[in-house]
Amino acid sequence: MTRASLDKQPHEVASMFDNVADRYDLTNDVLSLGQDRRWRKEVASAVDARPAQKVLDLAAGTATSSLPFTRTGAYVVPCDFSLGMLQVGKKRNAWLPFTAGDATRLPFKDDTFDAVTISFGLRNVQDTDAALREMHRVTRPGGRVVICEFSHPTWAPFRTVYTEYLMRALPPVARAVSSEPDAYVYLAESIRAWPDQAALAGRLRSAGWSKVAWRNLTGGVVALHRGFKEA
Repeated sequence: MTRASLDKQPHEVASMFDNVADRYDLTNDVLSLGQDRRWRKEVASAVDARPAQKVLDLAAGTATSSLPFTRTGAYVVPCDFSLGMLQVGKKRNAWLPFTAGDATRLPFKDDTFDAVTISFGLRNVQDTDAALREMHRVTRPGGRVVICEFSHPTWAPFRTVYTEYLMRALPPVARAVSSEPDAYVYLAESIRAWPDQAALAGRLRSAGWSKVAWRNLTGGVVALHRGFKEA
């Protein structure tokens, strides 16, 4: 199984990511035209990790997204449900506390983390609302969540071009740089089916997060959502 269906059965999604783990970071860099590096810098700025704070990085994959937080002196836990991703990450950065876990049933106690973040992984979770509630549960009072996810471009002509890129250009590019191009067909479809910025903000509020706001990156190709757990 290399491609998950859009009902996002966890074993299918995990298997798909297991199969692309070795070249996942390189492929993302190519398909995003290098923009993924800028997006991750924006995530690190929004999380604003401080020395000795505890940060949970969900859907961390190989921990590329986790490393900026470690440089601040924070204690970072990279968590993912793809064992293949975790194994590749462990080979590269053995000192990080890689943890296998499902975002809808996190293996952590209540009120553990100062910040919880997830980048380009929430749309692959089977039950988005359950994951948002779990993130809220494991965040300490006064703590924050930062979600970076593909979204809906705000300018209609650009949105049309972007959708064409996703569904027509992305698969052949993926075939050239990835050993499992079907996985990237699924990813393109999941991006197109994902709710827009305001809808995701509403789901965050329903899960208990307060002061929810978002900021568009690259014209809304990506949106950065943030919320806080009331003290």
